[in-house]
Amino acid sequence: MVLLASVLKPVDDTRMRGKFAETLLARPGVQVHVAGRAAAATAEEFGGVHRHRLFAGARLSLGRLLAQYRYWWLLGWLRPALVVVHAPELLPLTLLWQGLGRVLGQRRQFIYDIRENYALNVRTQQVYGGGLRRVLAAGLRWVEGAAAQQAAAVILAEASYADELPFLAALPPARVLVLENKYQPQPGEPPPPARPAPAPTEPLRLLYSGTISELNGVHEALALAAALHGRWPGGARLTVVGCCQQPALLTELQALAAQHPEWLTLRAGAAPVPHAEIVNEIRRTHFGLLPYRPHPSTWRCRPTKLFEYLAQGLPVLLPPNALWTDLATAHRAGISLNFEDAPAAAAAVQAAATAWDFYPAGPPPQASWASEDKKLGALLDTLL
Repeated sequence: MVLLASVLKPVDDTRMRGKFAETLLARPGVQVHVAGRAAAATAEEFGGVHRHRLFAGARLSLGRLLAQYRYWWLLGWLRPALVVVHAPELLPLTLLWQGLGRVLGQRRQFIYDIRENYALNVRTQQVYGGGLRRVLAAGLRWVEGAAAQQAAAVILAEASYADELPFLAALPPARVLVLENKYQPQPGEPPPPARPAPAPTEPLRLLYSGTISELNGVHEALALAAALHGRWPGGARLTVVGCCQQPALLTELQALAAQHPEWLTLRAGAAPVPHAEIVNEIRRTHFGLLPYRPHPSTWRCRPTKLFEYLAQGLPVLLPPNALWTDLATAHRAGISLNFEDAPAAAAAVQAAATAWDFYPAGPPPQASWASEDKKLGALLDTLL
């Protein structure tokens, strides 16, 4: 039995449920349980995977403490042979569970999946005050280092973390594995659709998906869409779909969508949007936007949405980040823009939409989870 656990990630999370759980299900006789934030997924969507709610409600609430109790109860009830921890706040109880197992003569293994450079995020994203920020960052780094020493393996969602996280240097290389957040199609999902050049008389459809925040460039996306709406003969339409954890920003976006329904569609809230909805939008869009602002917490990472857009053959609009543009250029998958200059960016998008010369060889296999699935499968075979 294997337990995959997070707190803020929903039980139908694309990495935890859609990728790790699917790889585990391919192993004969393995029972898979997923624990995380409540989601509206149906039983059919979980096909053989048992789900458990650890958390529901606001991120900063007492429910976060209750999630710890539920996680500890699950460990005792399920008695898993392997736990995959997808959230650093579950590491202390995981270490306690493993330590008690040694006292009882039981072999208890866990994998730590590092999905973000959490300490760096806390230090640089201005969510907490200065003193609290330093204490939280130091505490996160300490518990991650202690857990990494005891983990059967440490998985990195970004290759850059190997250089950014100092505690990894003390681990044998064989215990550290990079598994990027590449695209895993759902069972029965049809191949990516053909994308003919947009007719000048039809709206040019733009998509901003995933986490909605100022750091991720939502205001730059809005400015580009507004400028492009006035340039493209058929107008432009931006769809913003995803999760927004900033109430003031969400209110601002809702007011703007009500004011400009002719070019802005908003499908967002405080809870994550089902991934199938995002995929549906990708398949009916002309350009996917990645208007990220340069920031230490994101600039050395390759966003999940980049792989999603590439795997679906969706042309991408990128900032001048060589880590992203080199991948897009290799497959003629999009163009680089200066999102801070909306009129110039809109002119560049108009020219690219008119020329429409993307993906001559089709969506790149490098964007697919298949390569990461093989690496994860080989690791699991050594542990199970």
